[in-house]
Amino acid sequence: MTLFDLRLQEIHNKLRSKELSVSDLVDEAFGKINEREDRVKAYLTLDEEQARSTAKKLDDKLASNEPKGLLFGLPAGIKDNIVTEGLRTTCASQFLSNYNPIYDATVVTKLKQAESVTIGKLNMDEFAMGGSTENSSFYPTRNPWNLDYVPGGSSGGSAAAVAAGEAYFTLGSDTGGSIRQPASYCGVVGLKPTYGLVSRFGLVAFASSLDQIGPITKNVEDAAYVLQAIAGYDKMDSTSANIEIPDYISALTGDIRGLRIAVPKEYMGEGVDPAVKESVMASLRVLESLGAEWEEVSLPHTEYAVAAYYLLASSEASSNLARFDGVRYGVRADNPDNLLDLYHKSRSQGFGSEVKRRIMLGTYALSSGYYDAYYLKAQKVRTLIKRDFDEVFAKYDIIVGPTAPTTAFRIGSQVDNPLTMYLNDILTIPVSLAGVPALSVPCGFAEGLPVGLQIIGKPFDESTILRVAHAFEANTEHHKQRPNL
Repeated sequence: MTLFDLRLQEIHNKLRSKELSVSDLVDEAFGKINEREDRVKAYLTLDEEQARSTAKKLDDKLASNEPKGLLFGLPAGIKDNIVTEGLRTTCASQFLSNYNPIYDATVVTKLKQAESVTIGKLNMDEFAMGGSTENSSFYPTRNPWNLDYVPGGSSGGSAAAVAAGEAYFTLGSDTGGSIRQPASYCGVVGLKPTYGLVSRFGLVAFASSLDQIGPITKNVEDAAYVLQAIAGYDKMDSTSANIEIPDYISALTGDIRGLRIAVPKEYMGEGVDPAVKESVMASLRVLESLGAEWEEVSLPHTEYAVAAYYLLASSEASSNLARFDGVRYGVRADNPDNLLDLYHKSRSQGFGSEVKRRIMLGTYALSSGYYDAYYLKAQKVRTLIKRDFDEVFAKYDIIVGPTAPTTAFRIGSQVDNPLTMYLNDILTIPVSLAGVPALSVPCGFAEGLPVGLQIIGKPFDESTILRVAHAFEANTEHHKQRPNL
């Protein structure tokens, strides 16, 4: 048992009673990093000096009666596509290997206001494009449950750091499943909030209509606390939703009697590993025993989701990544012949193969003569997928299914087959296209690797999915198991 196995409330009680200091928590994080990081490789940049300085200031505050922040003293890791003032932010790309931002993302400002301690920046697939963290231009992250396997992606570093005990909680970003899928692979809790609930200001954009920041934690209660700290309207983000933020923590009542659950047959069909399916069925039996009822439903346009997503996301990526030209920031090619040559060489040298693939696909889909045939048609499919969810949510409270069709796969086994890699997100992508919230919670193991249960809610109804996940967690033991490192 480590300090990070304690619930947030337990840690705060120990801090108040002086059994524990913030410096002890930071020592725990860096102790685990020193012991495990050479094998896991979750971090790209560590900020030990600043972390210890912040811990000392918070320890001084412990002696006073001043009010304490919601995440007081908790060591946190930040995905490396969320900008941090004065702390290198690379998006795991050679293009930004020398980029030190001059401002904080809104979520980072909110974490500082909640008085958490930033440990460092976490590895990811380059510009969040990938599902295994093998597309990082620095090195792949490894799954703490089996170091020969991927941790998922693109927030693979964020999930692996929590699973390995190298941070109390982390922030990731989710475009098509990049919080939920690695959370499933690493046996932790990952929450993708409703699009617009958490500010995207300071998140380096991949696909602006899909990107959303969310927490990765060891348990559901901690996810509620982190979401409480980072949610809310931000005038700096034009897509931020100006709504009242409920009390997510008080929603964790454990009572789900009478709850109506929809289970899409498309999420339990061909391609879903039998062991994963069995874990999900066992989870439904647990929810049933707590008074919920479930029925099979259909989300008929699910089969078109992956194709629509990769057209839309790649199109938005080709537009968003046009700013990386070797002129304003980031790496610049040496000795170009002219301005066009500078663009060409800088982008050729700075971007990895997956990023180039998606820029090319997106530019093609947006080009004259193909826009209507591809991009516009994909937008229409997105509307149909959103309509599927609306129709189901008219009758049911939540949707439940597997987070990913399989458990984690071996490093190197799929990296040369982009299509197979893209299909790993088949169960998370529809949720992102519809803009609704979803959470992955550990629900079992298959051949020693974790399985995730995906709980999907109505727009801005994070309270219900947190309540259901918390009730499930309270009646199972999966989330208490830890990898043997």
